[in-house]
Amino acid sequence: GKVKKIMPGLNAAFINVGYERDAFLHYLDLGAQFRTQHKYYLSAVQRQGRVSPVHKIKPEADIDKDGKITDVLTTGQTVIVQITKEPISTKGPRLASEISIAGRNLVLIPFSDKVSISSKIESTEEKNRLKTLVTSIKPKNYGVIVRTVAEGKKVAVLDAELKELVKKWESAFTAIKKETKTPKLFIGEMNRTSTILRDMLNVTFNSIHINDHALAEDIRKYIREIAPEKEKIVKVYKGTIPIFDHFNVNKQIKALFGKTVSFKHGAYLIIEHTEALHVIDVNSGNRARSGNNQESNALEVNIEAATEIARQLRLRDMGGIIVVDFIDMQSSENKQLLYEKMKEIMANDRTKHNILPLSKFGLMQITRQRVRPEMNIITDEKCPSCLGTGKTRPTILFTDEIERALSFIVERIKTRKIILNVHPFVASYLRCGLFPIFRKWNLKYKILLKVQ
Repeated sequence: GKVKKIMPGLNAAFINVGYERDAFLHYLDLGAQFRTQHKYYLSAVQRQGRVSPVHKIKPEADIDKDGKITDVLTTGQTVIVQITKEPISTKGPRLASEISIAGRNLVLIPFSDKVSISSKIESTEEKNRLKTLVTSIKPKNYGVIVRTVAEGKKVAVLDAELKELVKKWESAFTAIKKETKTPKLFIGEMNRTSTILRDMLNVTFNSIHINDHALAEDIRKYIREIAPEKEKIVKVYKGTIPIFDHFNVNKQIKALFGKTVSFKHGAYLIIEHTEALHVIDVNSGNRARSGNNQESNALEVNIEAATEIARQLRLRDMGGIIVVDFIDMQSSENKQLLYEKMKEIMANDRTKHNILPLSKFGLMQITRQRVRPEMNIITDEKCPSCLGTGKTRPTILFTDEIERALSFIVERIKTRKIILNVHPFVASYLRCGLFPIFRKWNLKYKILLKVQ
């Protein structure tokens, strides 16, 4: 990227990286060895991409931790930067100049000499083993972060990956020429599928279905390298129904991304978004049961809501400040229990987060790191009757709602003869096929249902 404007007041610079808005680089994100990295880049430019290996160069002095951006950068200067946060809303990308190159087990940091171990590895003995091992095999002038999945891995696996990451960094400089235009992509991430598998693949995966032969072969090859024992779980999907429909993914998306999210026994969440924060309201709906007092019922709904909220935060990748309005509880013990439960459920969230206990007004505040725009999928569909002047709930969920209503009528009203008046489109859907949906309901609930 190219330094566009230096802002001494912010102790930061705006960098042109080819995006419509200039990216933001703060002094604290330059990295201690910024001068060494810049000197290495200039050497590559002067020598047309032929540079000495990093472990042979002599590092420059670290930049001053309390220094000023004007001491290090000048307008028009070319810098190597990495995007750490995607552009969100009106803000451009956030950058760092301390580069990190991620592998499955290790993260390589050129021009650093530290070895750090993931805090999620609990065994002190294993942490010490990995630190000693990586320190002994890493080249000079390279720092390494050991990821959680490296726990128990043998030296040969880590050494091979480390060499691959070093090669990726050093080979990137071979393409540099004097006339190289900036901004320019220097090192790119691998494709999205491989990146997901690199970060997410674990022992719980039992199948990966792919509807493209070429991609399936690429993934098999990649899994052979990172987890050979998992190669057989890659399967090519050959069905006639679209893969997302076959595995009910589209239905899940429609159910998950609306403003209202239902969970157990009629309770539901209302999720609202503003520029500054996200607000989630917990409602018990028709959840109240006879025999339960109000306090225990509120606690039960809130505990179930906490599980669904944690899931929604991950699915929608909601970040920033999230305020949750739980159902009011009087007991301090119950409030503490809900807080502990929320922390326990959120412990599996890979994104950095912080949770505060319930406030005096029964509100829980959660902050969750935001590195990319929130996933927001419009689930409302155009109504066939009003041709788009109004909106209806997703049709794919409508039959589920009808079935829930039938179940309630049969259980509470104890009737067996039911006439269902619906739109002709819905009626034809319920009647279609050799064994139509409404006949399945007849057998399931032992009723006589007529659709008209």
